[in-house]
Amino acid sequence: MTKMVKLRSLLIGGGFTLLFAVLVTRLYWVQVVQGEELLSKAKEKWAMDKEIPPIRGTITDRNGKALAEDAPSYTIALEPETIMNKGLELDVVKGLAAILSPADDAGAVMAMEDKIRTRINKKKEDGKYYAQVELGNDGWKIDAETADKIKKMISDLQSKLPKKNESTGILLLPEQKRFYPAETMASHLIGYINKEDKPIMGLELTLDKYLRGSPGWLIYEKDRKGVELPDSQSRYQPAVNGDDVKLTLDKNIQFYIESALQKVNEKFKPKSITAIAVDPQTMEILGLANVPTFNPNKYWETKETRDFLNHAVASQYEPGSTFKLVTLAATVEEGLFNPNETYQSGSIKVADRRLHDHNISGWGKISYLEGLKRSSNVAFVKLGIEKLGQDKLRQYITKFGFGARTGIDISGEVPGIVNMRYAPDFATATYGQGLTATAIQQTAAYAAVANGGKLMWPHLIKEITKPDTGEVIQKFEPKVIREVVSEKTAKQVSEYLEQVVSDQDIGTGKRAYIDGYRIAGKTGTANKVLPGEKGYAEGRWVISFIGYAPIENPRILVTIIADEPDLGGDYHRGGEVAAPAFREIVSQSLRYMGLAPTTVQTQPAPVSEKTKAPDLTGMTLDKAKSLMNKSGVSVESYGKGSTVLAQLPAPDTEIGNSQRIYVVLEQPEHVSIPNLTGKSLRDAMEVCSLLKVRCQSVGEGYVAAQTLEGTESERVLTLSLKPYSELLETPDNPAESPSSATGSKTDKNAAKR
Repeated sequence: MTKMVKLRSLLIGGGFTLLFAVLVTRLYWVQVVQGEELLSKAKEKWAMDKEIPPIRGTITDRNGKALAEDAPSYTIALEPETIMNKGLELDVVKGLAAILSPADDAGAVMAMEDKIRTRINKKKEDGKYYAQVELGNDGWKIDAETADKIKKMISDLQSKLPKKNESTGILLLPEQKRFYPAETMASHLIGYINKEDKPIMGLELTLDKYLRGSPGWLIYEKDRKGVELPDSQSRYQPAVNGDDVKLTLDKNIQFYIESALQKVNEKFKPKSITAIAVDPQTMEILGLANVPTFNPNKYWETKETRDFLNHAVASQYEPGSTFKLVTLAATVEEGLFNPNETYQSGSIKVADRRLHDHNISGWGKISYLEGLKRSSNVAFVKLGIEKLGQDKLRQYITKFGFGARTGIDISGEVPGIVNMRYAPDFATATYGQGLTATAIQQTAAYAAVANGGKLMWPHLIKEITKPDTGEVIQKFEPKVIREVVSEKTAKQVSEYLEQVVSDQDIGTGKRAYIDGYRIAGKTGTANKVLPGEKGYAEGRWVISFIGYAPIENPRILVTIIADEPDLGGDYHRGGEVAAPAFREIVSQSLRYMGLAPTTVQTQPAPVSEKTKAPDLTGMTLDKAKSLMNKSGVSVESYGKGSTVLAQLPAPDTEIGNSQRIYVVLEQPEHVSIPNLTGKSLRDAMEVCSLLKVRCQSVGEGYVAAQTLEGTESERVLTLSLKPYSELLETPDNPAESPSSATGSKTDKNAAKR
């Protein structure tokens, strides 16, 4: 027995001795052999590594008004176990779905309820609820307004729970999000950042390397609850915020554009409508918009992918008659355009094709200037093919930048197609068919004429600066690409284009006319060629207008293009689409720029109230004057008859109470040309139009002298213009009183402008 006890004691003692030896060996191994490695791992576990996100750079307009900036946001997270244990599932599902879904869409609310319910009830493989779940895109980076609604919901749920401020299982995790304070404004230019913080399009994408900045970090030692340990070793690297971007865009002009386009969209319902406004002297983009548009704050609500397309640079089309600028400028530059030379309008045969004016029977034998005003295709075929020639025509098309990208700092630009091979190809190209162009190409081409002959680089970015110091790290200056025509040619072309607008009788651009400003412009109406089909689509049109003002020193140029507006099958209504929108945009912009009308008055003008001109034809002069005096509109008559035979502005045209109506009392060809000195060019042009006199101008300002050539229907009146201040300085000037010409002696600066 004693022997067994001794043996047992020996075994137990040996076991303890062996265990102790193993422990000592293991302790030695951990503390000595692996000590350094394990300490390093422990420190890694203690350390808290926190990323510090940078603030993304702000995008502003030219005056510093924010178009894109970072703003506080929240992400919704749910604690399923808490929600289920407290019996809040139904309240949470119903409440969140109502807040996160459109209130008037019952289907969307039900779909959101199912989604939230599924997230809450999702379990791990061991059958336990997840500690925390998120709602995905619907709950990521919600705005402050939505967060406030959820906070109220949380507060209401807490009031139902036994303990005060008890958790409801709904969390709002603070974050930063990209915010677009102007919402849809300039959205095609700005682009957007999605909820995964990825830039998707526009400047947000192309300038991401400047805007995004770089994150910082903070590393410190913590306990198991995440509290920083005393005497911990902390390391900190601050975030570098993104650079700020200032655009050439003007938020006010952008607003004028978008408001005008929305009206066109409501009235004519085109597939799309695009407008570009630039300073033609620098080719800085002052405004650019497309309709339909989208809200970058809620980009996911836009279902049609084509609504994200920036048609100003990414869509190409046959421009139609706005392209006649190239043929006109080329023939003027080459000394081949004689405005008084006549030709037979209607149709012309080129090789095996017969080409027509939009008025197929034509207007008889008319001058090339009248052909421009009426937008005669035949006139431009004769100018471009018979006078200029195919080689020269191609050269000028290339010089004006067609068939090549402009290099604008907006992504997605296409070059257009210029591919003339046969004589009919060149003939149709003279009036903008058979080739394609983009809105920005046409804008640059017109600006080249407006600024005196220089084709310039269009650009949207003005400068990029450091957010903290304001230091400019990159500045974008205007660039001249090449001279396309001489300054003299550019001035002459501007004066011809002015008559397209100012001639209220036959000018196709007359609806773009703005009282008190000299406007140059051209309309365009082009049949559409549909992809995959031969020939032109019946009844489908691209309607456009491009113009600039004031022509004596252009400050703004606007291009407007409407794709397939509903014209009721009558393309003659094309003039109702783009030109009035141009007038609205430019008139507002010029006044915003501080450019007062060049009309001057001896006393303060009454506030202009718009009315429609009545039909005065058939009335006696006294009756016509009596009728118009009630509206404060003066009547000026020409001829010796007893009744009114014709008038301008035409009946039903909108007029202001500071405007006048011109009437003729006998057949125009029998009326002597009156003395027009002292009148503005606009007034003089209206008189010429009423009297069926071809009119051309030299200089700028008011009529200082006039020269008449020809007789009856062949009469041509040349007007010499001078600034109003110079007109006053001529002692023997026979001009009529400035007040009757529309001016104020007290505002000489207005006349100079």
